[in-house]
Amino acid sequence: MLPGMTGAGDADEQGSVPRRLLSVATRLFAEQGFDRTSVQEIVAAAGVTKGAMYHYFGSKDDLLYEVYARVLRDQTERLEKFAATAAPIRERLFSAASDVVVSSIASLDDTKIFLQSMHHLSPDMQRAVRAERREYHERFRGLIEEGQRAGEFRADKPAEVIVDFFFGAVHHLGFWYRHEGELSAKEVGDHFADLLLGALRPD
Repeated sequence: MLPGMTGAGDADEQGSVPRRLLSVATRLFAEQGFDRTSVQEIVAAAGVTKGAMYHYFGSKDDLLYEVYARVLRDQTERLEKFAATAAPIRERLFSAASDVVVSSIASLDDTKIFLQSMHHLSPDMQRAVRAERREYHERFRGLIEEGQRAGEFRADKPAEVIVDFFFGAVHHLGFWYRHEGELSAKEVGDHFADLLLGALRPD
């Protein structure tokens, strides 16, 4: 191999470093709190140097931001796939609504940590997160508006209010959902989607 080239093994190792840092940071933030966790503790637990961390993340704030940003990116990609299919609008909205519940439950710890610690981020980072979350909500709202225009959903309630109502319930999952409980994530997701579609049924 020529100097400067990266083999498959090297690429895998490089890719694993940010994942390891995020995994360790998430655990330490949960156990100790964001403000009581030092960069030195993170790199020591991850088995990397500070230089390696700063190669991928400019600061501890960047780690906290990425804890939530990766969840939001995944949810956005999944929403786009549901929205782009040729299925009837009711099926697309049901799938999107159920999926965001399932994916939120899968990342419940990450989301809880971020929401509890978001105030530690710089104003610019907070604005960036809110803008990305708003973009996701607007794409979800677009599905509701499509159904309203087609006469599939009731149009006497503003789509923006419906979205806020639905995601208020989704964001509350961290306060009551337990993985060892009677309902699986998929069952909860389908119940949420059923309730949303039922509320949107025209009179």
